[in-house]
Amino acid sequence: MPKASSPAPHAIPGATPQATTQALPGTFEEAMAELEQMVARLESGDLPLDQLLTHYQRGAALLQQCREKLQAVEDQIKVLDDGVLKPWKP
Repeated sequence: MPKASSPAPHAIPGATPQATTQALPGTFEEAMAELEQMVARLESGDLPLDQLLTHYQRGAALLQQCREKLQAVEDQIKVLDDGVLKPWKP
């Protein structure tokens, strides 16, 4: 009996291989820039249905990556502030 393979690190259930196999950007800023471009294309209404789904899935993966990076930074700040997240004072 073949062994089930584990999903890709940022796999989205039901996502097309095209949407999940493309490497995610290395930085938060690159991910946000790509996400902004993707949202603009989705909102334009010019994409065929199959591309809409692919773009939506890629956008969901980018959003998850951004959330994870922000959470990692927040966790580091908590460590630096002795476990207490203090209000931001610009």
